Amino acid sequence: MKRQHQRTLERIFLHPVSANIKWQDIEALFNSLGAELIEREGSRIEVFLFNEVRIYHRPHPRPDTDKGAVASIRKWLNENEVLP
Repeated sequence: MKRQHQRTLERIFLHPVSANIKWQDIEALFNSLGAELIEREGSRIEVFLFNEVRIYHRPHPRPDTDKGAVASIRKWLNENEVLP
């Protein structure tokens, strides 16, 4: 895993939950883990990873991911033993 993706992963696992992780960094992390990203209606994106599908809402107009999404992603990664 590239250092950039490792840093994103570390920020996802920070306590308390970080509110300033850019969505594009999270997408890049998903891609590095082998995810398939599919555009959906509106600002939604489907992420197929770990033989599961999750749907997330791309943040706008700001590029930062909200705390709820970060917590959800952290839980999903933790369940699949992707840890910093």
